[in-house]
Amino acid sequence: MCAFYLLRVRAGDSVPKAPVSRVRRRVSSMAAGSSMEWLKSVKGVILDCCGVLYDSGEGGGQAIHGSVDAVRRLIDSGLTVRFCTNETQNTRERFVQKLHKMGFDISFDGVDVSSPNCVVIGDAADNFSYKNLNEAFRVLIGLEKPLLFSLGQGRYYKETDGLKLDVGVFMKALEYACDVQAEVVGKPSAKFFQTVLNDMKLQPHEVVMIGDDLVNDVGGAQCCGMKGLQVRTGKYRPSDEQHPSVRADAYVDDLAAAADAILTNH
Repeated sequence: MCAFYLLRVRAGDSVPKAPVSRVRRRVSSMAAGSSMEWLKSVKGVILDCCGVLYDSGEGGGQAIHGSVDAVRRLIDSGLTVRFCTNETQNTRERFVQKLHKMGFDISFDGVDVSSPNCVVIGDAADNFSYKNLNEAFRVLIGLEKPLLFSLGQGRYYKETDGLKLDVGVFMKALEYACDVQAEVVGKPSAKFFQTVLNDMKLQPHEVVMIGDDLVNDVGGAQCCGMKGLQVRTGKYRPSDEQHPSVRADAYVDDLAAAADAILTNH
C-alpha cells in the first residue's frame, strides 16, 4: 500500500531536560547573526522518521542513538508532536509495528487496481524493476489524460548498508517517458505541510520541522513559513551546510541535540 503517514503520539513517563552546556556543544552552524530565541515561540514539532528516528535496513532498521529518549521528552513537554514521513514500503500498521519494535511509543489515528486511471509511485525498493516500471509506463501512455502521483520526490535515502535511490529518480523517468508532470504527494509539497499544520491547529511560525533531508524536509517547511532544523544523521552530508539556496535555521548532531535545544528554550 502506498501512502504518506501522519502519526500521532502517546505520552509516556517524563524525562528531565539536558543541561544547557550539552545543548551548546551539539547545536552549531546557525545562519550568521541568528540565535535560538525563535525557539521560545515554538508550540509544535514535526519529525521526519527515516534518518532522524532510525536508519532503515535489515530487520526493519535500528533506532539512532538517543532518538527514543528524545521523542519521549518532546512528548512529555506538552508540545504538539507529529511524525511525517514519505514511507511507502509498508502499510501503516507494519510501519508503526516497526517503530514499536525499536522502542518508540507512536500510534496513528486495499486499493482497487482492476481498471487503473492513474499511476501512483512510492518506495518500491527492489520492485523498481524494468518490468514494473514499463508496466507503469504503459498504463500512463495509454490514458487519454495521464495522471502520475509520486509519494515524495527524494533523490536518495540512507539504510544501514548505505545510500539507496529514492522514489524521485523513478518519478523523473516516468515524467520524461510519458511527457507528464507528476503531482507530488508528501514532502516537500506545500499541501503536505499545510495538512499537518491544520491537524496541529498551529500557525507556521509556531512549528519547527526536524529532518535529515535539507531540501525536502527543511526547505519544504521553510517555504511554508516554518523553521527547519537539519540533523547530522541519516542522509545528511557536510556539503548540505554550504547549499546554495537552502540553509537550515540550525544544524544539530542528532534528534537528541534538537530536543535539548527546544526544551531548554521552551
